[in-house]
Amino acid sequence: MSVKSKVLSAGVLFFLGGQMMLAQKAKKDTLQEKKIEDVVVLGYVKRSVSNTTGSSQGIDSKAVENPAFTNAEAALQGQVAGVQAVSVSGAPGAVQDVRIRGVGSFTSANNRPLYVIDGVPVNDTNLSVGEAYTSMSPISSIPSQDIESFTVLKDASATAAYGARGSNGVIVITTKRGRSGKAKFSWSSSLGFSNEAYNKVQMLNAEERFMLLQESLVNRYGVSNAQALNIIVNNNIGNYNGWNANGRTSTNWGDVVRQKNALNHDHAFSVNGGNAGVRYYLSLNHSYTEPIVISKPYQRTSANVKIDATLTPKTKVETSVLLSKVDQDPVLENGFYFGNPMLTRYFMTPWYNGVDASGTAVLGGVEDFTSIYNTLYVHQNDIRHSRVLRSFVTMKVEHKLFKDLTLANNFSVDYLFRDRKQFQNKYHGQGVSTEGYSYRGHRQNVNFVNQLSLNWVKRLEKHRFDLLGLFEYQKNTNDYLSGEGEKFPVDGLYNLASASTNFSASSSYNDFVNSALLGMFNYSYDRKLILDATFRREGSSKFAPGRRYGNFWSVGTAYNLHRDILQDVFNEFKIRASYGTTGNSNIEINKYQSLLKYDVRYGEQLGAYPANYANSNLTWEKNKTFDVGVDFSVFNRRLSGTVAYFNKLTHDLLQTVPLSRTTGFNQRLMNVGDMRNTGVEISLSYDIIKKDNVNWNVYANFSTLKNEIVKLAKDSYGQDLILYPGSNTRGGEVGTSIGYWNLRKWAGVDPQTGVPLWYVNGESGDKTSDWNSAKQAFQGVSIPKFQGGFGTRLDIGAVFVNALFTFQGGHKIYDTTAAFINRTQGTPFTTFNGSTLLLDRWQKPGDQTDVPKLVHGVNNNFHNASTRWLYDGDYVRLRNIQVGYSLSSEWLKQIGITGFVLQVSGTNLLTWVKDKNLKFDPETAASGEISLTTPPVKTIMMGVKFNF
Repeated sequence: MSVKSKVLSAGVLFFLGGQMMLAQKAKKDTLQEKKIEDVVVLGYVKRSVSNTTGSSQGIDSKAVENPAFTNAEAALQGQVAGVQAVSVSGAPGAVQDVRIRGVGSFTSANNRPLYVIDGVPVNDTNLSVGEAYTSMSPISSIPSQDIESFTVLKDASATAAYGARGSNGVIVITTKRGRSGKAKFSWSSSLGFSNEAYNKVQMLNAEERFMLLQESLVNRYGVSNAQALNIIVNNNIGNYNGWNANGRTSTNWGDVVRQKNALNHDHAFSVNGGNAGVRYYLSLNHSYTEPIVISKPYQRTSANVKIDATLTPKTKVETSVLLSKVDQDPVLENGFYFGNPMLTRYFMTPWYNGVDASGTAVLGGVEDFTSIYNTLYVHQNDIRHSRVLRSFVTMKVEHKLFKDLTLANNFSVDYLFRDRKQFQNKYHGQGVSTEGYSYRGHRQNVNFVNQLSLNWVKRLEKHRFDLLGLFEYQKNTNDYLSGEGEKFPVDGLYNLASASTNFSASSSYNDFVNSALLGMFNYSYDRKLILDATFRREGSSKFAPGRRYGNFWSVGTAYNLHRDILQDVFNEFKIRASYGTTGNSNIEINKYQSLLKYDVRYGEQLGAYPANYANSNLTWEKNKTFDVGVDFSVFNRRLSGTVAYFNKLTHDLLQTVPLSRTTGFNQRLMNVGDMRNTGVEISLSYDIIKKDNVNWNVYANFSTLKNEIVKLAKDSYGQDLILYPGSNTRGGEVGTSIGYWNLRKWAGVDPQTGVPLWYVNGESGDKTSDWNSAKQAFQGVSIPKFQGGFGTRLDIGAVFVNALFTFQGGHKIYDTTAAFINRTQGTPFTTFNGSTLLLDRWQKPGDQTDVPKLVHGVNNNFHNASTRWLYDGDYVRLRNIQVGYSLSSEWLKQIGITGFVLQVSGTNLLTWVKDKNLKFDPETAASGEISLTTPPVKTIMMGVKFNF
């Protein structure tokens, strides 16, 4: 049974189980009863659910608060229909790859949603020290315990208010605030351990590697095993002689670079309270998370202070200060770097020891480590540290001018300071060629936002009018300063002042400004008919004068049928539809200008060269989105759900267009592309049991996605260009998906000769042993065609169980490491290591296998790009499970404790994959490529929480 059918079957069972329980007598439960007028936080405004026309979904603090997530974005996974949230890296604090309703741009940087914290759009720039290193999300600086809710805004009616930043959806983060009443204290602490979530890749041990090396020589030269051994000894292939003299050691480098049972602990304290005049919230948090590969721990310390005051009956002030410090030793990953622990794990020969008998990392002698660095030595002797300080300050003042008219000003400053320190030792690794290398860099980013608004709300009998006018100004500055030096004569000195030669310094500054006028109109008649309209005129300094301003708008309507003809059947039944435009201005600064770069020298003279070909016509990427949906609840609100369809056309997409060399440039960035995303979203929730002491809820969400490239740039002959010219894996043509795999199709191994085969036409029929003669063809897409989540919550007295499963499928993922660890011509036996897949090689005529004959030094292209390394990406994962005990009793209150919770939780504990040949973790970024990043982790934690 396919993953998709398994998920649908589970949903049917949930629903049928619920129907069987309908006969039971329903009791009102004040803990579970849904409020009729739930509020949706739309960023600039808050509205009741029944009074909205847009597509949005919220996640409350119970779903967000998970100490295992160093980045709160991880809580989005499997919770919201139409949202794909996956781990780009399993390293602590890494950025999550979040996509709302598909891919909205040809460039990966332009696909992130906009994040809004307490009504303020914030900078979501990756704080990584470089592309080769672990990413760091600014959202990870906010502890999950401080978050009240996430609200995901998906359609134009919900996102048009954000104009040129709302095209990829908006995620509104609402943080906790103080509430009136006696001071309430809360303290929580958790402890846990992390390991790799899923990996079935096994590498050759030392004797297996020797056996295959010997066999490959026998096959190459037609000699005996003894003669092959002589060839190995005489040529010292793979440093065999040293390995043999060293006792034929066999090192499992996966164990060497892995930190088993990586320690995690998290501690949080908060107090909130106040009266009608002043309310306060104070929290402190410290989080410590070890990565599952050798590196130093990720640590976050934060403080959050909020004070809200009602100064007069007409005036109130809300203030917030978030301070955080994050320390991260980023892992060298994201590519084939010799110091990457994951590369060491798969590529390092088992003939080398990593440490001597005393546990000290070894160099020289038998273990020359000329091909790959000894990651242990690099870890022990290099410095790679990043510290991020953040101060996020907001102040909102509201004054009621009249009964129906409110003036407000929301001011914020988000300050990010990153200090990067790096040192490479002179004995081994990247610093050898420079006799030691040191770097120190500072980057500071300041994001200033001010919003001045006027809100008019008027009720006239059955009519309700809500009109908001707002002016928003944003300025973002980015300042960078660094220095570096080489050649360190004395061990133990690594500061720049101790370098002997090649001192250099670098600095840069850039800024951009956004300003906008916004109008939002909402009308309702008798709480039945709802009309929405939004208009935003926005300007950005990222574009040339004359192209800086754009208009973005939306219209929406909804009808609450449960207040009319369906009131005897449904508790809630709303039909809604919307249409509108949003934009994307997430491009590099100054791309519209001709630029000169002054970073070259000729002797003592400074030189310059052209760095950018101007395009004064650059403008926003724009979306036109149509959305229609139904929101409903029946059976006394036990069963509720949403069904929606969306059609999103993105036009004026940025594409890099090749240029004639006579221009002096190779390419130019232009607005030339169109792309469409369509899909269906379904969310269901059902309370099977609702009683005073027993509550059982099941829920599920499911969404589909179809992506299609509609238009691309044309060449000088009028032919459509492709997105990935010359690629052996990627396609990108009009009429296909942006995630289109363009590969040669694998046809197996010739059972008589043992040579690899591919289909000539890329589909079926004739086969060839010449990889170059096989045609590339469409072989699937990397973007999941369906995804979602399902789970349950069971409360029996003081005991609770909560489980969430996530799934996705209909797509293909590609193993980029296969080209190195599955070569059959000898590299895995001479320079690197190979996988145990090679043990299934062809050995004699008649063998049925998909691994060719091993022939030393003869390249049969088996490892080259083809569907041999393409796998079904379908999987189901037990994303989260919690089992706990929540107690609130009189005897606890007598000692000052109002509540106590003890729980055990697990994250990513189980994973089921459709393709049994898939050995790597199936959770990949939107690219669909399995690369050498830290894999997703599974974590088991025990936590305790006291309220007093």
